[in-house]
Amino acid sequence: MLIIIGIVTTLGLVFGGFLLSGGSMDPIFHALPFEGMMIGGAGLGSFLTGNGGAVLKKAGSGLGKAMKGPKWKAEDYSDLLVLLFMLSKLIKTKGVIALEAHIEDPHESKIFNHVGKVTDDHHITDFICDYFRMTTMNFDDPYQVEDVMLKDLEKHHHEESEGAHALAILGEAFPALGIVAAVLGIVKTMGSIDQPVEILGAMIGGALVGTFLGILISYTMAGPLASRLQQIIDEEGHIYDVQKDFIIAHLHGCAPQIAAEIGRKAVPGGFQPTFYELDELLQEIPNDVFA
Repeated sequence: MLIIIGIVTTLGLVFGGFLLSGGSMDPIFHALPFEGMMIGGAGLGSFLTGNGGAVLKKAGSGLGKAMKGPKWKAEDYSDLLVLLFMLSKLIKTKGVIALEAHIEDPHESKIFNHVGKVTDDHHITDFICDYFRMTTMNFDDPYQVEDVMLKDLEKHHHEESEGAHALAILGEAFPALGIVAAVLGIVKTMGSIDQPVEILGAMIGGALVGTFLGILISYTMAGPLASRLQQIIDEEGHIYDVQKDFIIAHLHGCAPQIAAEIGRKAVPGGFQPTFYELDELLQEIPNDVFA
């Protein structure tokens, strides 16, 4: 919603100021379809040329993500901490053997099904299952596991950021693409140099619309959209930090309640439950989920 408000505000004030200063929209409306076609076509073509199918898909879905905002809310972080607490408590009370049925088929697990949408994300579910599975394979040195986790998270974050990076490069290119359209407009004008000055002035004005359009798109639309998408990707990445800190605390031998508190500290401030809020959620866990 804020993105739409921002774009409308930008266009309203830019063109409003232009009109209030005595400008006319007729030359812009006349040139806009042709200049827009050249700039948009060059941008789309270069974007297709410079990126693979996977990156294009991420960029396309990223535009929707930028509009909707971050996926994870405060209740999702609380649900995640509750889920990790239950898995840790199960190991502490019944041993790692009891864990296997839950991590091998999480969709049928009472523990995984006890929480909300956070377990619907296969990246999160796979991350939790993979690293708790390591404990059943005696790969439980917290320092080695943390090193593997950090590399895994770095790879995941890099892959998630590919779409935003591609959009940012495209945004940076729009001013130059606007110059391409403007130069073609000047070439067209020079071919009509014998025309009256009124006609030449209109043709030059139309050519300059290309430069204006490229700069406007770059710095008020494409660039901010790419920046917002990267912000959202960075923010959504915090949910993996919560998992990492909890699991490492568990491997260091911390009690489930202590590991949950360490994980809570990794939750972003705006989504972080208080100590008492989390404790209340942990107290409400029914005993039959551990059966």
